[in-house]
Amino acid sequence: MVKSTVRFPEAVMDRVEEMVEEDIFSSKSEFQRFAVEFVLSELGEYEPEMVDFDELRTDLFASRPSTAGDDDAELNEAFYENAARVRQYAIRGDVETAEEYIDTAYPVTDPRCLLLDDLLQAYRTDDES
Repeated sequence: MVKSTVRFPEAVMDRVEEMVEEDIFSSKSEFQRFAVEFVLSELGEYEPEMVDFDELRTDLFASRPSTAGDDDAELNEAFYENAARVRQYAIRGDVETAEEYIDTAYPVTDPRCLLLDDLLQAYRTDDES
């Protein structure tokens, strides 16, 4: 594995720490690995390598009430479009614009913001980390 340092807003990390305390995740690192692998798998470009990924995903989303509907499909489509745009900026070396795009699309406490920020980590240079 490769070690990566990620900076998050305090409110985001508070929520992650709550999930660790509730034993949803065993550690903050496990949450971050799951978040990154989840986004990549949802984009259809990645097969998760994390041990027990499917079980964790099932447990995590089974505990939430089902709200399936046309609105959810539209929200998911918008998220995928935003993720693709963020990745496009990052691939072109414009990580700062990608970060600004995320910041304008989602509040910092939104889990989608966290996932997209994790997606960018692979494209950041050492001085940007």
